[in-house]
Amino acid sequence: MIGGCGDKWFGSRRAVTQILRGSPIHSELKRKYSYVRYTWWREVDIDELGGELSEEFEVKPVNVPESTIYELSLYKNAREESLVKADTVGVYISRFRAVLFQRDRVPFTSRDMELRSRILEVYPRDRPSPFPWAFSEEEPFEVAQ
Repeated sequence: MIGGCGDKWFGSRRAVTQILRGSPIHSELKRKYSYVRYTWWREVDIDELGGELSEEFEVKPVNVPESTIYELSLYKNAREESLVKADTVGVYISRFRAVLFQRDRVPFTSRDMELRSRILEVYPRDRPSPFPWAFSEEEPFEVAQ
């Protein structure tokens, strides 16, 4: 027994850690698609972008907690988010960041590719600042024929 837990728990924890680290032992498991994009020097008007995207995609505002006078945060007034959905891809858009994701690993449809393309235009950066750290790499994906 390690730390009061049985070997079964410890073994499953090791397996999860290996998956997160990209162990070749678990290479047959596919990771879900997730990709984060940023803007650096300008804010995105998410109401305007949401209105534009609502012509072709489903757009819903996301409820976020209100800031308080006691909160110390640089971005406490920049919490608004909207969820944009195509066929299999969803995107959380905010003033400085967009998070593309899939719930299930399936090939992208043409609508998914349109949404992805538009998001990459609006959020052109793959890291949160010009400094060379915190890169975001896009997961490989397939496109349906």
